[in-house]
Amino acid sequence: MTFTTIGYAFLGGLLPSFIWLYFLLKEDASHPEPRSLIALTFVAGMIAVPLAFPLEYYAKEHLNGSLSVITACALIEEVLKYLMVAIFILWRRAVDETPDYVIYMITVALGFAAAENMLFLITPISDGNFATGLFTGNVRFLGSTLLHVVASAAIGFALAFSTKYSPQGRVSAAALGLILAIALHTAFNMLIINQGASTALVAFFLVWVVAVIFFATFEVLKYFQYRNFSNNI
Repeated sequence: MTFTTIGYAFLGGLLPSFIWLYFLLKEDASHPEPRSLIALTFVAGMIAVPLAFPLEYYAKEHLNGSLSVITACALIEEVLKYLMVAIFILWRRAVDETPDYVIYMITVALGFAAAENMLFLITPISDGNFATGLFTGNVRFLGSTLLHVVASAAIGFALAFSTKYSPQGRVSAAALGLILAIALHTAFNMLIINQGASTALVAFFLVWVVAVIFFATFEVLKYFQYRNFSNNI
């Protein structure tokens, strides 16, 4: 493996996530988050990938049945992404508006997806299959990267809509968001693993429908948050 291969994989992994991150930050341009915290969250998401590997390997070695393994891997990844945001971001004063929870959860997901995409691109690029690498990158841009976004967004929405709840209520809401994230992640991966053209299309359709719903919900969340903010000035 050469530095050139690593460099191409690095850029190919980062580019899809940076495109999604650009659109996310444009959506919140009127009330931007500190760029340093966005960068920290993105890097934290990338760090979660090597942390997930030994846990997923353990699950694959000790669980029987594809559904059990896929669910366990989805649980590991979603919990790690949430923990990264909880440890490094959620306690900060900058997280002072309900859309912030969604933004930081999506950002950590994009960091995770970037590191994961790099690893998927190393093999085809090192074998000289740049066309395969490009196709893999495009597919992951439209599918797997967006999957990470919508899964983590589910947790972000749970946190955002429970800001007025009691501490116990917030824990319950976060747990429900995490369950939804794991369910979405598991459903997508189960459909992809079947490797049939029809099931792959169903998987992409599922994740894009959920994405459209979530993006619309994010606009509603911003409207009520920033309308109330303007009325209080």
